[in-house]
Formats: sequence, structure tokens, C-alpha cells
Amino acid sequence: MKVLGVIPSRFESSRFPGKPLVNIAGKSMVQRVFEQASKCSQISKVIVATDDKRIFDHVISFGGDVVMTSEQHKNGTERCGEVINKYTEYDVVINIQGDEPLIQPEQLSLVLNLFNDQKVQIGTLVKKTVDLEEVRNPNRIKVVLDNSENALYFSRSPIPYSKNEATYFKHIGIYAWRIETLKKILQLSPSKLELSESLEQLRWLENGYSIKTATTNFETPNVDTPEDVEKVLQAINA
Repeated sequence: MKVLGVIPSRFESSRFPGKPLVNIAGKSMVQRVFEQASKCSQISKVIVATDDKRIFDHVISFGGDVVMTSEQHKNGTERCGEVINKYTEYDVVINIQGDEPLIQPEQLSLVLNLFNDQKVQIGTLVKKTVDLEEVRNPNRIKVVLDNSENALYFSRSPIPYSKNEATYFKHIGIYAWRIETLKKILQLSPSKLELSESLEQLRWLENGYSIKTATTNFETPNVDTPEDVEKVLQAINA
């Protein structure tokens, strides 16, 4: 199985413009993500996909692989879709979040190991949580699973509803797809549940695609705002 790793990287961000280039203990965030992803032995090639020349030139400067993609993409999934049209020799593509500078290669391996089963079309990562504040937070996506660890539903609401103690899983936003599956789901129109929850993966579920999950025991800090950089620095210095 030949795997392509793609790191979508946009300069524009409403909460943190230019964050891929922010300096984190001597290296940019995008360089840290690239180096961490490159440690995953199952990934044959890691590519940064950007629509900004500043990011493009920076990746070249540290010796990374990078491609320019359209400014019209709405999300990382669409950006991955453009990349696989240029790199056609791969079997699986994994979308690596560009705002997690401490992402662990073991997390990527957990997702990619799912594809040892030929029936798996889409893979992603989840983590158990007992933090009820996190469960109630609409910015933390929750997921319920079936007995085979396929995702049944994703929501911004606390799911499952429970009068008693429940097991909660939060979604860790790493996706991998078989190449042909990604090409097909990019042809789908937005769905009702997707628009209701503002979660693209619901489009795939509504159209009959299965999403297999792997469970991780740890989570690395992501950078959404300038204040989040301090959390990463604390983790580096811990």
C-alpha cells in the first residue's frame, strides 16, 4: 500500500492569519508538522498543499515538498483532492492537520493500519473523554460508534444522550481515504445533516460510506489562536 500524506496549509485565517509560518521554538508550525508526519514510516511521501506563495517558498527553504493549489477550496478534503490528481500512483491519501505541530507519527499509523482491511474506505481517529465540559463544547466534535468501531454519527451536541453514565468519544480530525473513494465523495453535493451540523463527514455517511475509526489514548495541542502557541511551547518544554 502506497500512502500519500498531504498537509493543507492556508495563510488566511480569521482567528490567526499567517499561522503556518508562526515561529515555535525556532521552527515554523508547518515545518514542525511536516517533520513529524515524515517520521511515519507508512507514508511514502509528505506534501504541503497551499494556495499562498509565502508558504510555498518557506517549505522549499527547509527542503520540504510542496504544491500550489487553488484558492477556491472550501476545506482540506478538497485540497487533497486536487493533489491526488497530480500524484496518481498512490493507493491511500491521509489528510494531516496543518495546525498540530506536535502530531505524533503513531497517531497517523493508527489510522493507516485500518486500511489493512480491504473493505475500509475511510479512516479517522477518535479518543475517549470523560471531560463533561469538553463534551458540551460545540467546537469539540463528538462521535458514536457501532460494535465494529464504525462511526454512526458525528455531532457538535453531546452524544449519546444519557440519563446515566455514558462513554463519550471525541473526534480527532485526521482523515484517510482510498484514492478512488476520495474522488467519489468529492462529487457529492452538500447534505442536509452536513449543513445542519456544519460537519462534512456527515455528507459521506448520508451517502452510504462507512468511516472506520481507530482509538488513540493521547491528543496533541492544536493552534487555533495566537494564545494556543503557548500551550505548544509548554508541551515542548515539558
